[in-house]
Amino acid sequence: MKRVLLTAAAALAIAAGQSNWAAGAVEAAPPAADARADDFVKTASIANLYEIEAGRIAAQRAQSAEVKALAQMFVEDHTQIGRNMASTLKTSGLGIVPPDHLDAHYEALIQQLEAASAGDFDRIYLHQQLTAHAQALRLMDGYAAHGDQPALRALASKTAPIIRRHLNEVRRIGGGAFHKPA
Repeated sequence: MKRVLLTAAAALAIAAGQSNWAAGAVEAAPPAADARADDFVKTASIANLYEIEAGRIAAQRAQSAEVKALAQMFVEDHTQIGRNMASTLKTSGLGIVPPDHLDAHYEALIQQLEAASAGDFDRIYLHQQLTAHAQALRLMDGYAAHGDQPALRALASKTAPIIRRHLNEVRRIGGGAFHKPA
């Protein structure tokens, strides 16, 4: 029953956002920068886990070879981003442990992908990626500029160009429905 309700809620969210899709708008995001290290690590890590899981699903279910290739690139890049985060946390001695599971928001997005019909899958996946990467880019840029831990600021600064490239690829594959490159 819970799964049915979450799937219905996700479908409603997509339906409500479809008019924004054509305009290339990005849904409301969490704050641009969590300046505290623990908040940044939590937000960035959960978003990164989502990217990996969504990418794995899309690599299997996408109808377009281009979307499948994009998804595979996201899995590889975000796996490396996760390794970089773990390494930075270990060497910095901050004592922050990143989450190892998705939150309810990202679980709902994954369920939405799993429930999508074959004909709708690529559009839904690209829409999710547009929003997720725009949010991640704001997070990385914001923490790089205002974060409270130098090692994590450096990581955010190193990660932002990768996220920007991903966002530009989503926009390119989405065609004219998106705004100019980030």
